[in-house]
Amino acid sequence: MVDPYKKKVVHGGCGKRQHEKTRKNVLDFSASTNPMPPTIPWTCDPFYLKHYPDDNYSALKEVIAKTFHRNVDEICVGNGSIELIRVFCHVAFRQFRTFFTETPTFMEYEYSAHLAGGKRVTGRTDADIRFICNPNNPTGTLREKDAMLSLLHEAELCKGILCADEAFIELADPAQSLGDIRNEHLIVLRSLTKCFSVPGIRFGYGFGDPNLITQIEAMRPPWSVNAYAEAFAIQAFSHYSELEESRKFIGRERDWLYEHLSALGLRSLPSSVNFLLIDTGQPAGELVKKLQNVDILVRDCTSFGLPTTIRIAVRTRDENRSLLEALARCLP
Repeated sequence: MVDPYKKKVVHGGCGKRQHEKTRKNVLDFSASTNPMPPTIPWTCDPFYLKHYPDDNYSALKEVIAKTFHRNVDEICVGNGSIELIRVFCHVAFRQFRTFFTETPTFMEYEYSAHLAGGKRVTGRTDADIRFICNPNNPTGTLREKDAMLSLLHEAELCKGILCADEAFIELADPAQSLGDIRNEHLIVLRSLTKCFSVPGIRFGYGFGDPNLITQIEAMRPPWSVNAYAEAFAIQAFSHYSELEESRKFIGRERDWLYEHLSALGLRSLPSSVNFLLIDTGQPAGELVKKLQNVDILVRDCTSFGLPTTIRIAVRTRDENRSLLEALARCLP
């Protein structure tokens, strides 16, 4: 068995590191965040910086509960949805043993499950825990709600848990979400990082059965949501309905980008969200380096087991044009 402590999972969003290394401004297509997020006029009262946060996050959970018509005891919060994945695994694998993830998908599920002692199985129906990313990262594929409910029924039959990671659902189609489903065999994870384009804030939240949520909240490190993140999140949820405009914008730009990538001879999978998975027809690392040399970052998907593919975010029209121009110069 591979030692899970030897190497962390590779993620996109390396713009800050690249800027610190080169002192150049870059166009970061490796981070799949909302190119047209709602404007959030917020401030963090200095009072809150002088005090520890309320580790129960009562005010924040009340806002989330009101936004999604859930009960406060059905809500967990954390330092990004990745922390909640990690904490969920440490709770779940005290009781369960096996898990299933798709291929390719977000690799943090497998990594976190291995850290908690879980064993991966290849058959979904053989697993105690099923991790499903919807929409899926890196493919952009969106499962409809009925399909997700079928997966939940499978989990019920084996008395396991379906972990539905909906980090990108707000930028695809929220009508396909399981966020309104109450079931002891389900946990739904969400994030503000993608939809409000605030990866530096680090804020995630989830919905689940009160018993499971109690265990997750007990396992979560104290005060893991800092005062800045809490203040921003409370304001952001009051603008949640404005994400409809973001979805329209992304749909238009994604279709335009898809068409122009095809004109360059690049094949990309149909996507329901704010990124595209592209088969470059060559080792992805070579193209990634060429683009990096002209200050454009894309996600090398070799770590997903896709050595000739890259993932690109959908950004604004001018930024997307810059990417296309760079691709035209860098492609053989």
